[in-house]
Order: sequence, then structure tokens, then C-alpha cells
Amino acid sequence: MRRFLSEFVESIRIASEQLVAHKTRALLTMLGVIIGVLAVTMMGTAMNGIDKGVRQSLDVVGSDVYFVARHSWEQADDAWRHLKNRPAIRDIESDRINEIISETEDSNLYRAAPDVYWWPQGDVKTKDRSVANVQTRGTDENFEFINNAQIGEGRFFSELEESNARGVVVLGYDVAEALFPYESAIGKTVRVKGIEVEVVGVFERMGSFFGLMSYDNFALVPLKWLRKHYQWEMHTMIRVKIAPDADREEARYELIGAMRRIHKQVAEEEDNFAINSTDSMEEEMSTIKNVLSVAGFGITGLSLFVGAIGIMNITFVSVKERTREIGTRRAIGARRSSIIIQFLMEAVSVCVVGGIIGLAIAYAGKLGIEKIWPDFPFVYSIGLIVMGMTASVVVGVFSGIIPAFMASRLDPATALRHE
Repeated sequence: MRRFLSEFVESIRIASEQLVAHKTRALLTMLGVIIGVLAVTMMGTAMNGIDKGVRQSLDVVGSDVYFVARHSWEQADDAWRHLKNRPAIRDIESDRINEIISETEDSNLYRAAPDVYWWPQGDVKTKDRSVANVQTRGTDENFEFINNAQIGEGRFFSELEESNARGVVVLGYDVAEALFPYESAIGKTVRVKGIEVEVVGVFERMGSFFGLMSYDNFALVPLKWLRKHYQWEMHTMIRVKIAPDADREEARYELIGAMRRIHKQVAEEEDNFAINSTDSMEEEMSTIKNVLSVAGFGITGLSLFVGAIGIMNITFVSVKERTREIGTRRAIGARRSSIIIQFLMEAVSVCVVGGIIGLAIAYAGKLGIEKIWPDFPFVYSIGLIVMGMTASVVVGVFSGIIPAFMASRLDPATALRHE
């Protein structure tokens, strides 16, 4: 064991001397490994970022919330003809769901709230400022208990304000920040679709979906106020929160039963509504991520393979150049294992140095991209560093093992005669 350690340390010393003696050749040789490790690290950083971003987005939407709608989020276009005759979801159905929940002992459901909106999005204005493309949504007092976002300032509108169609509004963080950048929005008046309403609350910041879609660009108004001022057709869905510690599937079946009861459907009839959840969004994002992973890591693997072939060629050249040195070492008693360790360590050392450079460039690239795209949650983790260095060592062993064995099998007498 002591002899092996001595040979190992000596091999590291020789490998270091070779790197210093042939800096340019070593740098050019390790380019393939640098590019490969850089690619695998950046790809892993992006994939981790997508995972984190999707989790954050699902937390905002609500993983413990079901969305009752006319159509499923998963249904394809060819199902449209079959689904177009379904009845529209009515906001009053949320009250019926709440009644059924209250009548059901140990219900798996907690509370329901309507979510009514229309397109296109409109402007929310003050005398001096305006925010475009704000999604105004009508709901009732139950929404506060279903939505995962918290009120950061002020309060949510009350049941009395909703039932009396009071002109009040709760703003998303971005809307309040844009309209009242230097003062509190509470108690101020804004115009929603040209009608004045009083700001009673502002939500805490929820963030955005990879910087592409803000979760804070909305305004919530009492549903009866919305119905009073806007008579045209709107889109309606009902948000239903699952009770704490309830089983998701049991809650889903309970909600289906409640909706069938509300729609007066008999046993033989197919559901004329859809129960949606964030699971479908997660599955879709997972599919996209898997495609990107296969493509990205395929390119990365090809880059590392090309780098390994380059290092193998250079190691063969090194064996050829140092044939007399190998013969001298074998003649004075060096074992074949010592020669193998020597050349294997030289190949591995080139790859390890290349891996370290690749990881450093990847980290610098992450910092640079974060400056340009601050909302994308890049995640540079210890696991990626370990993966990058492991890939470097594997490439080093793969590229150096054949030349090292060939060097160890050289005949000492023949090697000493080599010019």
C-alpha cells in the first residue's frame, strides 16, 4: 500500500511537470473537456432552474386547489366539438359547493370561490399614471382563504362589500407599485375600465413565470360589482381548496360528486364539466424538460467524447516521445503498474484541470446571465460540481487507459534503443 501511494504521488508530480512544460499543448488538449463540462454544468443549472421555477409557479397557482371549468386543460382540439355543448360554469355554483361542504361531515374540501374574468385585459389608472393589460377578476370574500398569496398591506374586501356591490379593489403588487411608487395605495382611488373604485388591499409579491408572465399584474373586485357594471359574457371557473391533510384523490371524487349533484346529472351521464389541477401543468413542463435534457445532454456527451479522443491521441504522442524514458524506468525496476499509473494520471490531470476551468466559466456565465435575465432561477449546486468533476475523471480514465497499457507493455531493451 505504501509503495502504491508513493507511485501515485510521484505520478502526480510528473503529470504536473508535463502540464507546466507543455502549457499550450495541454490547453488545446483540454478544450474539448472544458466545453463538455461547461455544457453539462450550464445544462444542469438550467434544468435545476426550470424545476425550481415550475415549483414556485405551482405554489403560486396552488397545488392544493382544484379548478372547476367547462373544459379540461388537457383536452386536445379534436375534442372541442364534443365539449362545446357543455353548460357554462356559473359563479353561483360556488355557493352551492360551499353549502354541500358545510353539510358533509369530515369533508375533504375546504372552501370554494368564483373566479370570473374577461378578455381583453384592460388598463387600471390614476390621474397621473396607468398600467396596461391588467387582468381584472371578480370574486367573493372566500377567495382570500383559497389563494396562496397573502395580503401585504390593507385587507381583502368583506362579505358585506361583495353583497352590496361596493366599488373596492385589491391590487396585485406590480399594479400598486406602478400606480403608487412613492406612497401607500390603501385608501386611494383608481379607475378600473373607467369606473372609480377604492383600493382596500395590496397583495404581497408573488413573482413571475421565468420573467415571462407576472403573477402580480391583476386587480380583484367584488363579483356583484363586476356583474353590475359589465353585462357581457365572461369566463367563469370555480376555485376549490382541499381541506388540510385531506387525500387529493378523495377530495377530487367528492368535488365531482358535488358538481354532478349541482348539474342534476344521472348515473349514466358523462361529466359535463372538468376538474383541473396543477398536475397537468407539471406533467407538461416535465415533458418539455425531459426533451431539453435528452437533447442537451446528448450534445454534451458528444462534446466530452470528442474531447476524450483528442486527449487519447495526445497521450499516444506523449508515449511515443518518451519511449526511452519508459525503457529507462523499466530497466531500473519500475513495474508495469507504475507506468500505467503515470500515464493514466497525466490524462486524468489534463481532464481535471479542464473540468475546473469549465466549472469556473460556467459559474461566471451563470452570474452574467442572471444580470441579463434576473427572473430566471438558475441553480448552480454542489451536485453539479460533483457531476462535472466526475465526468472529467471518467473522460480522463477513458482516454488514458489504452495508451497507458501500451506504454507499460513496451520491451525495455527495445525502448532504450528508440531514437
